Amino acid sequence: MARRNVNDLLAFRAVAQERSFTRAAAQMGRSPSALSHAVRGLEERVGVRLLTRTTRSVSPTQAGERLLATIAPRFDEIEAELGAIAEMRDRPAGMIRITTGIHAAEAILWPALATFLSAYPDVTIEVNVDAGLIDIAAEQFDAGIRMGETLEQDMVAVPIGPNLRMSAVGSPDYFLERKVPRTPHDLAKHSCINLRFPTLGGLYAWEFEKGGRALNVHVEGQLIVNEIAMARQAAIDGAGIAYLPRDYVEGEVEDGRLRHVLEDWCPPFSGYHLYYPSRRQQSQAFALLVEALRFRAG
Repeated sequence: MARRNVNDLLAFRAVAQERSFTRAAAQMGRSPSALSHAVRGLEERVGVRLLTRTTRSVSPTQAGERLLATIAPRFDEIEAELGAIAEMRDRPAGMIRITTGIHAAEAILWPALATFLSAYPDVTIEVNVDAGLIDIAAEQFDAGIRMGETLEQDMVAVPIGPNLRMSAVGSPDYFLERKVPRTPHDLAKHSCINLRFPTLGGLYAWEFEKGGRALNVHVEGQLIVNEIAMARQAAIDGAGIAYLPRDYVEGEVEDGRLRHVLEDWCPPFSGYHLYYPSRRQQSQAFALLVEALRFRAG
């Protein structure tokens, strides 16, 4: 392949992914006009329009989307391999991008990173905290953290924490004038604090299990939030019952600001896993991070 074709493909990839000539130019260290010229030259050679340009936006055409889906993973693999070769030296180095939810970030990721970053000063970790289920390949993350039961089959999954339990909790003041629920069905009589996760769109159904019987309950209440910190604070302030990771509310239960209910309906389940594409070429820094995060019982 001619060098011009490679350079123009790289220019097209950057513009298509950034949806902007200006941002792509800043990323590549070239001028927007140079990138525009390169993309137009590529379009002329293939005889198909690859980008739709307006005064406000840039987006790939159907042909452009197809080309991007073909070339982007291959260039990513080449860049990863070059990065891995460059790291064949005494000290690991490079950038690692991880996406995770707030609970895993606070409970598992940061405690490991606090030690890891000190041990490997040439490694940079970018953490994206997001409640949604992100496509890590499309969003160019090296790895993500997710519950084990929600992982795609084509991902490598490494356990990084123990089994988890959820807990329904409310404040003592909330229960002063309300009966404590004995079964999940009793939640219909209570004000519950709902969670809406971006990827799911709808409200999260509270998942219970007892004696092998699984039960998903859609609860109602005046408050809907999209992250667990506010749900916890609202429960502490008496706004209703929240359904949260047990370890996330244990301190508040111990000091009396919250109390567990429906404990016999909340068994353990598979905990957090670090996941990444099975075809990913591991850099030295990434392999070390995987081992630093890997859960070891006992």
